[in-house]
This record gives sequence, C-alpha cells and structure tokens, in this order.
Amino acid sequence: MRKNSDLATSETFTNSAELSVVSQLDYFDHGIMKGESIGNYTVVEPDDFVYNPRISVAAPVGPINRNRLGRARVMSPLYTVFRTDETIDKCFLEHYFETTLWHGFLNLEGNSGVRSSRFSIAEPAFFEMLISCPIKAEQQKISSLLEHLDSLITLH
Repeated sequence: MRKNSDLATSETFTNSAELSVVSQLDYFDHGIMKGESIGNYTVVEPDDFVYNPRISVAAPVGPINRNRLGRARVMSPLYTVFRTDETIDKCFLEHYFETTLWHGFLNLEGNSGVRSSRFSIAEPAFFEMLISCPIKAEQQKISSLLEHLDSLITLH
C-alpha cells in the first residue's frame, strides 16, 4: 500500500458491495475528504484490489473488489489496498472474491468488533489468507469462461 504523497486530487474512490470500486463524486455533489488528511489516504492504482471492512447483507465480511476505473485516485485508509504479482490472473482473483470461499478465513481470523457494521481483521492476518489457484493458464481459461457467462447474462 502506498500512502498519498504526490497525487493531488479531489476525487476519492470507495468500495461498494453492490457497485464495486466507484468514485465518490458519482454519489456526492462534492469531495468528502478533508484537505489536510489527503496525505494519509491510500493510492489505488488501476487493477488494485480493495477490501472494505463494512459488513452488509451482500457482503457479510465486507467486499473485495478490483479497481476497473482505469485511473489512480485515493481512498480512505480504512480500506485495505493490495495487488497481485504476475502469477495471478486478476480476473480470476476478482471472480474468486465474488464467491464465499474466502469468508471462512476472515470469520476465523477476524471479528465484527465493537461496531457491528464493520469487520475487524489485522492487516498481517488478512495477508496470510490462503487462496487455492491453478496455474496461470488455467486461471485465464476459467476467468475467460466466467467473463463470457457474465456477458451472456447481461445480454439476457
């Protein structure tokens, strides 16, 4: 995760369980971050993944989504931002996080804390989450199939 030191922007991203990574400007008539705190915000690059600890019916341990907006902006330090190395197909991982397979790990390692609307997991524990992945060529075939199915569903 890279803290903001040089990205001057009034646009802040957020991670919605229903809408994925979106610009807050699409939902508010002005930027909601305070100017003095922008240096504490985390930079989110294109294709970075973002974990939002807010619990909802759609995301019982919080959602993990990928920045598909094609631009870098900043995000509150309440979110965990991460990226993969070249051995992981981003689309495959994105589909993986649409499942509940990873929820058990978070439920085991974290808790809902004092505020019932937020899930709490220590960052080191979060990054110890094991994710079973086939080799990259198989990941790409699986993600291609899932993308095609998503496209067909959207068309219908």
